[in-house]
Order: sequence, then structure tokens, then C-alpha cells
Amino acid sequence: MSHITIEFDRCKECCYCIKFCPKKLIHNGTKLNKFSYYPPEVAEGCTGCGICATVCPDAAITVYKEV
Repeated sequence: MSHITIEFDRCKECCYCIKFCPKKLIHNGTKLNKFSYYPPEVAEGCTGCGICATVCPDAAITVYKEV
């Protein structure tokens, strides 16, 4: 099982991760971070493909792959 984490206060709400998630499992968040951005949230079923981490300009996403 693989998953991602999004560093809440590093995110600047560019929404690239939402746009490029092939399974559409990343969606707009509802909580403000300390810079007044709404970091996205990840739904169940993430495969850890890593596309979101690749397109994130702020390196706010980490992918964890379990073997």
C-alpha cells in the first residue's frame, strides 16, 4: 500500500496535484494553513503514483511506497 502526505504549511494552493491526479483522489481542502491557503486533501485509494509530487512546485508532497 502506498500513500502521500502533503506538508500543510508548505502548500501554496497551486492545485497542480488536483489537476494531474490520474485517479482524481486529491481535492480542495477546507482548512486554512498559516499563509491563508487551503491545502488539498487526499481521498482513500491513492496508489502513490508520484505524479502529484513531481508537479508540485513547492515540494510539499512526499510519496511513501510500501513493498
